[in-house]
Amino acid sequence: MSVVLGFDESPGAVRALTVAIEMSAAFGEPLVLVYATAAPGAMGDEYAAHREAVREAGHHALDHAVRVAEEAGVRATVELIDHKPAPALLDAAARHAARLIVVGTWGESPVRGALLGSTPHKLLHLSRVPVLCVPTET
Repeated sequence: MSVVLGFDESPGAVRALTVAIEMSAAFGEPLVLVYATAAPGAMGDEYAAHREAVREAGHHALDHAVRVAEEAGVRATVELIDHKPAPALLDAAARHAARLIVVGTWGESPVRGALLGSTPHKLLHLSRVPVLCVPTET
């Protein structure tokens, strides 16, 4: 089993990293850090360039997160998945037999999240494993 974390260096994700590390340590299970790399659009040179830039940003973000986890004594692996965030996290959770998925929130209202399709909102409705939504510190 594992703990899966959606990580993108946003304020909510940074706080969620701390919580995910605590959960991984408490369960004695590895942490799987997921960065979704789906670029907007579907074709052309811009798509390829944007996708590569997003992947590079993902590598940078996940390198930092792995260092933080390892300093806390938690074994971590990384995955850059070419999907939007919710499907990427669901895919990783299924493949890694996740005990739970951890995501940060941006403090959106429930109505805004439902209308715009926030990642936490999607996960709460689609995930077969528990989802822990970590609010951004105020």
